[in-house]
Amino acid sequence: MSIEVGLQQMLDVAVAAAREAGALQKQRLWGDFSFSFKGEVDIVTEVDRACEEMIVNRIRSTFPGHSFLAEENLYADGDPEWRWIIDPLDGTTNYAHGFPWFCVSIALEREGELTLGVIYHCMMDELFTTTRGGGAFLNGDPIHVSSRTPLRQSLIATGFPYDAARGNENNFRNFFELQLAARGVRRAGAAALDLAYVAAGRLDGYWECKLKPWDVAAGALLVREAGGRVTNHKGEPHRVDDHRILATNGLIHDEIETLLERAGNAAPVL
Repeated sequence: MSIEVGLQQMLDVAVAAAREAGALQKQRLWGDFSFSFKGEVDIVTEVDRACEEMIVNRIRSTFPGHSFLAEENLYADGDPEWRWIIDPLDGTTNYAHGFPWFCVSIALEREGELTLGVIYHCMMDELFTTTRGGGAFLNGDPIHVSSRTPLRQSLIATGFPYDAARGNENNFRNFFELQLAARGVRRAGAAALDLAYVAAGRLDGYWECKLKPWDVAAGALLVREAGGRVTNHKGEPHRVDDHRILATNGLIHDEIETLLERAGNAAPVL
């Protein structure tokens, strides 16, 4: 089997897994489900866990030797060449409150390189897909980042860490600087969807801190393949284990990076 044929099969399996998990999320939304706390405000629902099990089991049934990094569990080591990075329900707090802004995010690494990504927003039936070197797509149609510039005319997005009330790196100073500089800043609560919207040209940029690999892996590849730029806050190439990300259409990247640097040198907002 060629790499291309094998990659298409992997993408097909990831899409099927994302759609299956999304159907469960849609079915259970606004119903009764239990949840617990991973921290003071960081929650996990039984739907998160059910979706993760569903996704991992579907992928494992076809690729039993692969490795997995998923938000809600730890899995025994598999083949280090292939690693699936999964957020079964990105936007859990939204979901728990019945706010319909959440998604499934699935990415695959081969030897540390992001190889494919799938983000599924079930409430709008929007499926974002990408493969390395193969472009970015929304429901099968090609997508591209926006051509909007400068930052003053741009719509961007961000998020805040769960420990924002206690930690110094709370993103408040960054938000203050960028809210003044951009046309608008949105904070919807699902990092993967923010990245997908940058890739689709609906947002012109996105930044955040204190993120995990499953928050950004699929979205980062999607933005790159849609013609955008993805770095850390210092302009260095982004890795999935970076906890800071800046993703833009490329045209406003330097402006945002400069403002993030200025905010980082200022006293934190508490």
